[in-house]
Amino acid sequence: MEEKKLAFEPHKFNKNQFKPIGAHIIVCDMSFDQRITHGGILLPNDDMKSSGIRPRWGQIYAVGSENKDTDIVEGKWVCVSHGRWTRGIDVEDETGKKTLRRVDPGDILMISDEYVQDSTLSDKVY
Repeated sequence: MEEKKLAFEPHKFNKNQFKPIGAHIIVCDMSFDQRITHGGILLPNDDMKSSGIRPRWGQIYAVGSENKDTDIVEGKWVCVSHGRWTRGIDVEDETGKKTLRRVDPGDILMISDEYVQDSTLSDKVY
């Protein structure tokens, strides 16, 4: 059976060759999954919809050399104000496929060493 091909393929590169310019911060692993409220209402995938107005967590993938904040380092998780990220670009490096987004450094609300379960509306994520 012939393998199906996508209309586009993720950009492929070696992570060591990737460096954001200036003070830019690149994150991955932002979640836009459907959710269930405490009252049991199902909110569908909320990317680019008014139901998705809330901050989001993402893992820092890369940091530009001009960023002077010593707390902003690769691997940490940051909570970013709603809408303060770019549309994603699909890439593939030696760790696998992911979607990268640039976030505004001034709109980082919190930093965590570990993944934070985003339970803004409930503790259930589907």
